[in-house]
Amino acid sequence: MACDRSHSRLIQMGTLDDKSMHEFEEENLFSPQTSAHKTNSLHATQHGSPSGGSQVSNVKFSRNSVCSSLKIVIFSNKLNLLLPFGPLAVLVHSFSGHQGWVFFLCLLGITPLAERLGYATEQLAFFTGPTVGGLLNATFGNATELIISIHALQIGMIRVVQQSLLGSILSNMLLVLGCAFFSGGIVYHKKEQLFNKGTAIVNSGLLLMAVMGLLFPAVLHFTHTEVHFGKSELSLSRFSSCVMLIAYVAYLVFQLKTQNDLYAPITEEGSQSDDNSDDDEAPEISKWESIIWLSILTAWISFLSDYLVDAIQGASVAWKMPVAFISVILLPIVGNAAEHASAIMFAMKDKLDISLGVAIGSSTQISMFGIPFCVVVGWMMGRPMDLNFQLFETATLFITVLVVAFLLQEGTANYFKGLMLILCYLIVAASFFVHVDPVSVEDKHLKRL
Repeated sequence: MACDRSHSRLIQMGTLDDKSMHEFEEENLFSPQTSAHKTNSLHATQHGSPSGGSQVSNVKFSRNSVCSSLKIVIFSNKLNLLLPFGPLAVLVHSFSGHQGWVFFLCLLGITPLAERLGYATEQLAFFTGPTVGGLLNATFGNATELIISIHALQIGMIRVVQQSLLGSILSNMLLVLGCAFFSGGIVYHKKEQLFNKGTAIVNSGLLLMAVMGLLFPAVLHFTHTEVHFGKSELSLSRFSSCVMLIAYVAYLVFQLKTQNDLYAPITEEGSQSDDNSDDDEAPEISKWESIIWLSILTAWISFLSDYLVDAIQGASVAWKMPVAFISVILLPIVGNAAEHASAIMFAMKDKLDISLGVAIGSSTQISMFGIPFCVVVGWMMGRPMDLNFQLFETATLFITVLVVAFLLQEGTANYFKGLMLILCYLIVAASFFVHVDPVSVEDKHLKRL
């Protein structure tokens, strides 16, 4: 019996050894090194060298990557149907020279580019982290307005720069935020939507600081109390611009580094929540693809902006519209098209903190970064760009900031507040439609052209 048991154990051990040997052979046969060796030998027999197959596969991979990137960035958005209007504007300018049509086609052509520029910035922010991502949003979030402003500065159209930046602030604070509140209030009409009051208060303070920076040069000019006439106003504007840029950098550090817990979203019960697990997203394109698309889109927007700025005066004559209305109302619609759509979408999903960040955050970027940046760039170009936006424009901005600050102080939103903001924007639009700059101001800037 003992012999039989030992014999059976030997048989079992032999069976296990056979199985292990068989599995070991299978692992060797199908290991990555063996399969790679077989693949290389197969390519070597087919192409004569081991590197030939890898080169072909790399070419196929790069082609697939380019096709996938084009499909995601260009063909996945219906707004990109407006892209052909950009080249069409160049053709109309070359063959007919009708400035009204050139301006209109440039507006249509730049609109999808502005939206895709924001998309590429969001994709790149996945790889950079929150701090650099915030700086990227500050730089590229309003890149369309800044590019148009720089082109206008180059040819001396300072009033167009001032009014287009002012219009971007007004559009974001009244039209974009108003449509977001109105849409969200209609969807959630049985309750009041909540948002973080801390964010609203800080942004309102920054906007009031921007109003202060614009108000003092205007008051200095219209009271004729300058120490050196024509120079003190410009010097004050440049000094205030540098201070505003420092304040904006400090705001970014405060928001992204020091007190980022104050900017957590508000839940329905009114408490702050950091749980964003449901909203985790993955990048759709790689880091280098995002950088390449940012470069391409920025270059194309810069190219079309040249035609757009050149056609403003002609469009004003052809359409019988004041340049102020075109600069304050029409131009900002192009740069804010993507922000308008995204703010409404997030409000309808009951994510008002994001909508507030899109609308009020963009206004803060323009007022505390965009305007001072253009003053500094004009300083380097030798252009007398200042913060004197004239009395009518400065008063409009001051009243707008007060109205929005009062509506945001409760931390709640509904469709009636949104309707009030939209109606306020209609009043502003009608005011600029009948507003013409003083003759002395127009003559002063036309001489610089």
